[in-house]
Amino acid sequence: MIKTEKEYNTIVERVETLLQDPNNIENQDAKGYIELNILSDLVSDFEEQYYPIQKPSLVDVIKLRMAEMNLNQKKLSELLEVSTSRVSEYLNGKSEPTLKVAKQISIKLGIDASIVLGV
Repeated sequence: MIKTEKEYNTIVERVETLLQDPNNIENQDAKGYIELNILSDLVSDFEEQYYPIQKPSLVDVIKLRMAEMNLNQKKLSELLEVSTSRVSEYLNGKSEPTLKVAKQISIKLGIDASIVLGV
């Protein structure tokens, strides 16, 4: 168990050194293979506790998908079959999509339902 930031940084440096040798990654008989796996697990546990990855907000994911799909608010409103003002309310966090619209967001924008539903 890593207890301090200093220990964490030292172990991360060691992991980076071990990663330089492909044998440590691919060859289970290599000297550094076991060390790399143990240290990687320790780093992962520490990061999960102190640097958890937050779920993205629905608004952020919609905006990303809009950029990826080259959609503006008007095109998105047409795709979701809602008014442009309603899309604006969703994107500004002023209102939440109805279940029907949430389903359309998930299907038509390819956004995981757990993100759309906030679970």
